[in-house]
Amino acid sequence: MLPSRIERLFDEAPAHYEEEDFWLFRDFKAALNRGEIRAVEPDPTTKSGWRANTWVKKGILVGFRMGAIADMSIDATKQPFFDKSTYPVRAITLADGVRIVPGGSSIRDGSYIGRGVICMPPMFVNVGAYIGEGTMIDSHALAGSCAQIGKHCHISAGAQIGGVLEPVGALPVIIEDEVLVGGNSGVYEGTVVKRRAILGTGTILNRSIPVYDLVRDAVYTATDSEPLIIPEEAIVVPGSRAVTHASGAKWGLSLQAAVIVKYRDSKTEGRVQLEDLLR
Repeated sequence: MLPSRIERLFDEAPAHYEEEDFWLFRDFKAALNRGEIRAVEPDPTTKSGWRANTWVKKGILVGFRMGAIADMSIDATKQPFFDKSTYPVRAITLADGVRIVPGGSSIRDGSYIGRGVICMPPMFVNVGAYIGEGTMIDSHALAGSCAQIGKHCHISAGAQIGGVLEPVGALPVIIEDEVLVGGNSGVYEGTVVKRRAILGTGTILNRSIPVYDLVRDAVYTATDSEPLIIPEEAIVVPGSRAVTHASGAKWGLSLQAAVIVKYRDSKTEGRVQLEDLLR
């Protein structure tokens, strides 16, 4: 089976890789491209609703180990491209139903791009990422390694969706279906944004920034065993919290925070509705 063969190749690295090893990796990468295997899978038994597929992440790391730096430049002067031979640009055809607007975008091989995805230039999707159907990745946006983005999301211009390869058991950032991530926002360190949430422009989420829920009178933070989780349909905006240390209070300092100001309602729907005409 593919998982056990990948595990073996990861744990028992040979002195020299044989042709059958490269064929195994090609099969593995093709399954990633088709979305048949994922670095992370839904798991209703966990608090976050997700679990890492460690063997898949090991397979991605094996690819880096196997590859040698190769010249893959289209034009060595105008557009030099030197990377691991195992990770060229992902091949996409008209039959895939993906829009890639010209202007310098890049999608690395070993990532899933669903039908109807729109790629606005320049954007970047790294290896192991999963981009669901009908999602827009806007200009200067990043989907990091193994980042998981659901269906019909809008990742606005300049947004950063973090990923993670190591340690293999760690969750990357997960953006569930129908989430809107505002421009210049950053979601990092395994944060899980549940379906239909909205992140306002410039919102930063990570394991160190608390999220204050004004509606439910709650504070959400990451723990040693669980990531930061943003509830379904929450509307999150940037905020701040006062520094209580004596020097901080004297200087009037504050630290970054995020604030849930409301949950989606009919008025919100009218303001954030995605236009089907774009898709």
